Amino acid sequence: MQSNGFKILEFLVAFILVPVSFVFDYPHYLKLAVGFLGFLYVLFVLLKVENEKFEISKAIDWPGFWKETCSKLILVGVVTTLFVWLTHPNALFSVLVHKPFLWFLLLFVYSIFSVYPQELIYRTFFFRRYSHFFKNEKVLVFINAIMFSLGHLFFWNVLVIVLTFLGGVLFAFTFYRTKSTLLVSIEHTLYGCWLFTVGMGAMLGFPT
Repeated sequence: MQSNGFKILEFLVAFILVPVSFVFDYPHYLKLAVGFLGFLYVLFVLLKVENEKFEISKAIDWPGFWKETCSKLILVGVVTTLFVWLTHPNALFSVLVHKPFLWFLLLFVYSIFSVYPQELIYRTFFFRRYSHFFKNEKVLVFINAIMFSLGHLFFWNVLVIVLTFLGGVLFAFTFYRTKSTLLVSIEHTLYGCWLFTVGMGAMLGFPT
């Protein structure tokens, strides 16, 4: 499982074949089964093959992380608020104001059951398994962002593809620098929750 040939085949199946297959029309329970089995495979490889410990590093620069992340979040907040205000003014903070329970429930479910698994697959697993194939940091980040965007192709939504690519670039750089699944999951959670809060949920496939 550590040979380059096996890893290339694994990459093609996990990050191209499976995501593209979700675009096609076949029973949802089969898609869920494929996704669940794929996630179990990722956990098995991380734990048993790559010996991932999932420990929180004591060397994390928490003040620096929060300063950088909050700075980026402010920029994202300004840009997305203007975007919603100009394109869908009725949606601006509409779920937060009119359906606060749904807002809280979706943020909770999204943070726990969507963000962390995505970061395990697209950052921890991806970087541990394939980073040695890329000698250039920017190429590695770019390919990772493309794969992350491809993983959302089943939404059939151009805005989703664009945002997941941009988010993938940010998350990939964060993980490349910190090697921390926790930090990149926090960053991913903040941005994703903000997009739903500001009123972009319906545009991105969230139930509203």
